[in-house]
Parts: sequence; C-alpha cells; structure tokens
Amino acid sequence: MFRRWIAAGVTLLLSLVLVACATATNPPANTAQKVASRVITLTSLTSDIVANLDKTKLVGITGSRLMEKDARFKDIPRVSQGQTPPSLEKIVALKPDLVVVNEEFHAQLLPKLKELSIPTLSTNIKKWDDLASITESVARSMGADPAPLLARYQAFLGKPAAASPSTLVLVSRQPILAPNKNSWAGDLLEKFGAKNLVADLQGKSPVGGYVTLSPEKILEANPEVLLVVDMGEGIVGEFKSEPFWNKLKATQNNRVYVFDYFGLVNPGSIDKIEAACKQLREVLSAKS
Repeated sequence: MFRRWIAAGVTLLLSLVLVACATATNPPANTAQKVASRVITLTSLTSDIVANLDKTKLVGITGSRLMEKDARFKDIPRVSQGQTPPSLEKIVALKPDLVVVNEEFHAQLLPKLKELSIPTLSTNIKKWDDLASITESVARSMGADPAPLLARYQAFLGKPAAASPSTLVLVSRQPILAPNKNSWAGDLLEKFGAKNLVADLQGKSPVGGYVTLSPEKILEANPEVLLVVDMGEGIVGEFKSEPFWNKLKATQNNRVYVFDYFGLVNPGSIDKIEAACKQLREVLSAKS
C-alpha cells in the first residue's frame, strides 16, 4: 500500500507528510498589484487553508476523500478525482488567477500552467514551521488575514511532555518504515518532546524522511511507546504476528497506540492535524 501510495502521488506524505508540503516557494507574479479572487487548490490541506481564509475565493479543488463529507466543499468543482492527476482542461475552464500546487506532486503540471500564464503558488510541507509559512503565503496572495489560523495552530501544540518516553512510529510493514527528524511526523514528535528513537538515522528508504527497519533493529531499539499508523489494512494485526512484537517494552506495558495516517504522516487537513496533536499529547503524557 505504501509503495502504491507513493507511485500514485497521494497528497503529502510523508510527508505526507504529507505531506504532506518546505514552504511556499513560488509566489504568484504581480502579487502587490493583483490579489487573487479565483483560487484553485490541488492539495487537501491548502484547500482547507483557503476555505478558512476566504471560502468565496475557492473555485476549484482536488479530489480527496478528506473533503467528500465536508459540507464546505460540496458545490466546489473538482479538477481531479481520487488519485488521478489534475485536469489541465478543467483548471483552465475555471479561469483561476491563482493555482496552489505541491511542487513535487505537480512538477509536470507547473510548466504547463506557466505556459498559459496562470499564476501559481508552489508548496511542500516537511516540518511544522512550513504550515505557518504556507498559510501566510496563501493569505498574502488572497489579501486575507492569516492571524486567526496561526493562533489556532499554536494552540494545537501546548506544552511538551515533562518526561518523554522512547518512541517509535511504524508506518508500514513491508518494508517497515519509520520517520526520522526530516519528515512531518518526525518534526511533530519533536514538537511534543517525544524521544524518537530513529530521529537521527538515515537509510535507503523509498521515501525521504523515513528509514527502513529490520525486526532486529526494532528489538534493539525496544521502544517504551509504539505509534502504529493505520492505513485501513489491519496493520496492527499483521505486526502482532511478528516474532519480535511481544518482546517489546511497549507491547508488554500496553503502550501501543493506533494513529490515523492523516494528521501524523500526511497533514491532510487542519482538523486532522489538530486530532493528531491532541492524541500525541495524551499518549506522551500517559503514565506507563
């Protein structure tokens, strides 16, 4: 699943984190002269940000299951469906004066938008501070006030846990991948004071910001807390069949916690980020 997700270019990984999503890197031309009034967003997170800043300016969005049940997006045209690439024809038909893209996932689309003189804002989120940078850049392009959203983000963090347990995040089983400090998930763990056991490890992972672990390495690390990312494939049950599983401090002390992929691995949306932050705070402050 994890490899399929990468190949399909699902919004922000790992990113994800994504992002899922670096800072905004390509502000639209003539921002000082013209404020965007017709905005298309090609990631779920930036769609959410624009909707919070000024929904009246959002004229097109990417297809995402995160927005399917959100009433705010019910009547807004989709320029892509599921994991398919955005349709250039649909984008042009909506006559945008700003298209907000992910610089990695939409690398092939960017030159085409440039040829058509459609202003773009490139984003890429890999750490917590990028969330504020992207919000500020989008708000500036729209002539909106980012202050309420920035204050909301800050409220998500709270205070780090006083005594942080050794922690390991497992995001897939074949291969076993865990986020280091160069990922959204790894940076979020650091914000909450978690002792990420693979924070400084590097390796030949198929995803930047993640390392591949062997069962032996997991046993050697022996985390006090395990965070397992659920992608809807029963991953916890699969891990329970591994010989190392019951030998870990985390499993022996009942400190295994299931997290949603959106929020912890791929930022996804503001609500998903908030939910992940709340769960991290609870997990890391819990008594063993």
